[in-house]
Amino acid sequence: MYLSIILIPLISTVISGFCGRWLGRYGSSIFSSSFILLNLLISLFIFFEVNICGTSTILKLSPWLSSDLLITHWAFLFDSLTSTMLVVVNSISSLVHVYSIGYLDEDPHTPRFMSYLSIFTFFMLILVTADSVMQMFVGWEGVGIASYLLINFWFTRLPANQAALKAIITNRVGDFGLSLAILLSFLTFGSLDYLTIFSLSPLFELYKITFMNLTLNYFSVFGFFLFLGAIGKSAQLGLHVWLPDAMEGPTPVSALIHAATMVTAGIFLIIRFSPLLEFSPFTLMLLTLTGSLTAFFASLTGIFQSDIKKIIAYSTCSQLGYMMFSCGLSHYNLSLFHLANHAFFKALLFLAAGAVIHSISDEQDLRRMGALSPILPLTYSVFVIGSLALVGFPFLTGFYSKDLILEITQVFRNQNLFFFGTTACVFGNLAVIFTSFYSFRLLFFTFINSANSARHSYLVVSESNNFITLPLIILAFASVFVGYLSKDFFVGFGTPAWNNVIFSFPNHLYFIESEFIHPFLKWLPFLFSFIGFFIALFLNTQNVNFFFYKLAFFINKKWYWDSFYARFLIFPLLNFGLIVSFKTLDRGFIEITGPYGIMQVVPKWAWVVSKLQSGQLTQYTFFFTLTLMSIFSFTFLKLTSLYFFFTLIFFI
Repeated sequence: MYLSIILIPLISTVISGFCGRWLGRYGSSIFSSSFILLNLLISLFIFFEVNICGTSTILKLSPWLSSDLLITHWAFLFDSLTSTMLVVVNSISSLVHVYSIGYLDEDPHTPRFMSYLSIFTFFMLILVTADSVMQMFVGWEGVGIASYLLINFWFTRLPANQAALKAIITNRVGDFGLSLAILLSFLTFGSLDYLTIFSLSPLFELYKITFMNLTLNYFSVFGFFLFLGAIGKSAQLGLHVWLPDAMEGPTPVSALIHAATMVTAGIFLIIRFSPLLEFSPFTLMLLTLTGSLTAFFASLTGIFQSDIKKIIAYSTCSQLGYMMFSCGLSHYNLSLFHLANHAFFKALLFLAAGAVIHSISDEQDLRRMGALSPILPLTYSVFVIGSLALVGFPFLTGFYSKDLILEITQVFRNQNLFFFGTTACVFGNLAVIFTSFYSFRLLFFTFINSANSARHSYLVVSESNNFITLPLIILAFASVFVGYLSKDFFVGFGTPAWNNVIFSFPNHLYFIESEFIHPFLKWLPFLFSFIGFFIALFLNTQNVNFFFYKLAFFINKKWYWDSFYARFLIFPLLNFGLIVSFKTLDRGFIEITGPYGIMQVVPKWAWVVSKLQSGQLTQYTFFFTLTLMSIFSFTFLKLTSLYFFFTLIFFI
């Protein structure tokens, strides 16, 4: 059972990809969807056995690398963290597979798309089930490659090509940091296995490393490299630029990548390495600061976007910021709780947005929508549920994790634990206002306002087929009930699920204190959500001229992050490649001294040598005699010099 959960997506990939010509569009779609649904069923059994019955499992299949101290195996670790991620990944992946049957009903390349979805799921399962850093890195790189293929699925479109390249190149920056962390872990612990590294970590609390006359704490350096890998994959501030552009892929890709799989890999990495990160206050502060700034930045940027999918993408970036600074505050199980909750309501929002786009002739601009609620009542209903769960409306899924994160930040602020806790509290609560604002703005523009598109577009609008509506209904129920049903399992007092997986120092946990903060502070996120709603309602009904239009323009341009990278990083590198590398070296020095130079010199020397072939016997006799005299003269001089040399040595 444990091994089959890894092999089933791989089998689905191979058969859908190589046999899609014979299976056909519906055959390959139903085949791959059935396999992933079977995988979901198996993951539920594993969740029951591991989390409920408390039995962790390690499968060692075969040796992989063996060189002196480096000994790694193909092995799979099934603990409570892995089994939870298996349920989240397989549930979202199975619903996306079913949804794709209806969404790509007119695409001739559906078998290829289904194969890409399955290989993405396969690599994500490799990532979460790995028992060593090396094997985890295989899945880490695999989801990057699969995301490139999925974003670039419509490869005839130039924006899709550019977005896919941007995603994979940006992630390579984070992957480089993670590879350095892997090398550093082997250098220190002599092993790449999780269990060995985590068991030895307390012994290296005071361990220092020296580099270029700098003496640094080992866990701070290791945590920084791990942080680089996490911000690349989870699109935190600085390396977030690939996430909005990844919307160029089909909507099921957006739901799969941005809800429960690729972008959560960085958060999973941080949670998995909690036994090491707890010994590095520097890394925890870095996570807190970056996560809080990301939550604020992404939520503020989302309010000025007009693409329906990019608004939800910035929302994903903002929620990942919440998860990141929750890890920075050492509440890893709370971050995992929000990760699981976010997967369901964010997948619902993406798939509902896809249903709108699919119904209105592939239109994605909010300004060309409106008045869709009477025509698409089911889609409107599930969109409202997803939006309310996102803003943290009481007793929906997002409320139980998001509000608890903000309550924890209030404890840090009240007790003046450290400055970054206060930063997380301020930016986290401000992000609530902006999240509510863009969520309701999205609803107003899409479903409630007057129609802004052509009449013939609305004549063909209707609810989507059953393959699209069924996943929406299931995700809507999950967005209502999952948070309530799973709260005690994730963050309940005395829950034993994370005892052997997540490590936190007792003085870093403030779940009990958060229960006794002032009631007004508990209601504060809800009040901020209402403030965001009323601002969106006011601006939607009133014609207001912004006096801060320059600030709005600055935010609408994504704070000029793309322009900054283009001007100070991309263009200098391209100019260096053109002027120095290509023109000066490749087409200059290397070609002149290499192929081009030889091509020019050899014919000229051949022409000079050919002039010696005159056909006159006297000239040949002269050159022959001259050569012999030269040889004899050289030999005579050499013997004479040797004679004088040995004579001098004899007399000395």
